[in-house]
Amino acid sequence: MDKAEKTEVVEELKGVFANAGSLVVAHYTGMTVAQMNDLRGRMRAAGASFRVSKNRLAVRALQGTPVEGIAHLFKGPTGIAYSKDPVAASKVAVAYAKDNEKLVILGGSVGSTSLDAEGVKALATLPSLDELRGKLVGLILAPATKIAGVVQAPAGQLARVIAAYSKKEAA
Repeated sequence: MDKAEKTEVVEELKGVFANAGSLVVAHYTGMTVAQMNDLRGRMRAAGASFRVSKNRLAVRALQGTPVEGIAHLFKGPTGIAYSKDPVAASKVAVAYAKDNEKLVILGGSVGSTSLDAEGVKALATLPSLDELRGKLVGLILAPATKIAGVVQAPAGQLARVIAAYSKKEAA
């Protein structure tokens, strides 16, 4: 790799690190090409990406970014999983690591917060952004539904009482 290519890779990685909602750094020692392709396919399906780059270039790209604190993780054969969604990359990486012991999660970051391996695993248990939005909408709509039910209940009771009196008088 010549100097121009290295500069291009560093700039590309800086963009990844600056725009990522979450990053997961993992060792991939012993994984086959088919396993790596499977991991990348799962990442793509979840809206995330997995990339392998030279550690020296990744550490250079981390300088001056909010996630500079994870530079110590880049030792040995490391891969970077990243996504705009704060949860997607960690969910896929942790799920894949459960199935394949050759993928070892080292740590990562969410925003400017650095995480260790346990932090990444805890992040993976959180619901995704879309799930949270659905729960929030449900919580907002629930009180309105309950209020409508309470407001309609007295009218329904009154109608039942009137119907009972009319049946009584008819008999």
